[in-house]
Amino acid sequence: MKKTLRNVILITGFLFINTTFAETIVTESTSKSEATVKSPPPSAIAPAINSINSDLCTVGVSGAVQTQILGVSGGSTVRDMNCERLKLAKNLYDMGMKVAAVSTLCQDTRVYSAMMNAGTPCPVDGKIGTEAKAIWDNNPDRQPKPEKEKSNDWLKNLGWGVLTAVLIGVAL
Repeated sequence: MKKTLRNVILITGFLFINTTFAETIVTESTSKSEATVKSPPPSAIAPAINSINSDLCTVGVSGAVQTQILGVSGGSTVRDMNCERLKLAKNLYDMGMKVAAVSTLCQDTRVYSAMMNAGTPCPVDGKIGTEAKAIWDNNPDRQPKPEKEKSNDWLKNLGWGVLTAVLIGVAL
């Protein structure tokens, strides 16, 4: 019985020891904070110029530049004349007009030279073979002229304009 009484006292003691009586503490505080948000300038995004159809002979060109003040973007398409010539020749050949297809390709000086070097001159005025060679020899002014390298002046001007805009933006 002594042992049981002792155990009851110990258990009761533990219950009182573990029970905590606390008061609610309320604290009030006021704080002032300032935040400066520095965000980057809006972006000039180059337009996407897609050629969805792979049968087109154009190439998309676009670009953009952004300063803290000014943003410029633009784009365009550029025609590939050699691609157009190849497609025209293929269509003519597919329609059974083989001489016309070769004649179309012969508008390129590289093809013209290759045909002459191979001993099969390009057709002219409906003539082929030695008759065509005689016409080409008698009329050198009718031979295709080498195409001059096209300078992209508008691209250079665009570059100078972008450079000027950037310098003005940096100066301001």
